[in-house]
Amino acid sequence: MKIVYRVNAPISVGQLAEIFEASGLKRPVADKGRIRKMRKHANLTVRAWDGTKIVRVARAPTDLAFCSYVSGLGVRAKDQRRGIGKRMLQLIRRKLGSEVMVLLLSAPQAKEYYPIVGFEKVENAWKIARKR
Repeated sequence: MKIVYRVNAPISVGQLAEIFEASGLKRPVADKGRIRKMRKHANLTVRAWDGTKIVRVARAPTDLAFCSYVSGLGVRAKDQRRGIGKRMLQLIRRKLGSEVMVLLLSAPQAKEYYPIVGFEKVENAWKIARKR
């Protein structure tokens, strides 16, 4: 079936939790209140649909002027390697324009993927880890 991409289209808390779980992303899927906040405050999202089934979600909180953070690029394991993630990142870049830097933290198993789709590794980043 043909993949359809939607920018900032509605998604339910259940659908978001389901795609996180199916993709293997470590997200607090049992905490629906937290998932609800994650959905609400990601002001740039792209979703990929295969018919009526959501297969991928990209969330990117951004100021739309200087920086954006891709805080989740989850795809169902069986739908990986179809170019869906690459296309979603292209849509994010198109929406943001060339003046906005895009950052992300990679899951260990995806570190080899991001250079392929145009990201460069940075050495000047720091974090304060969340407690839960």
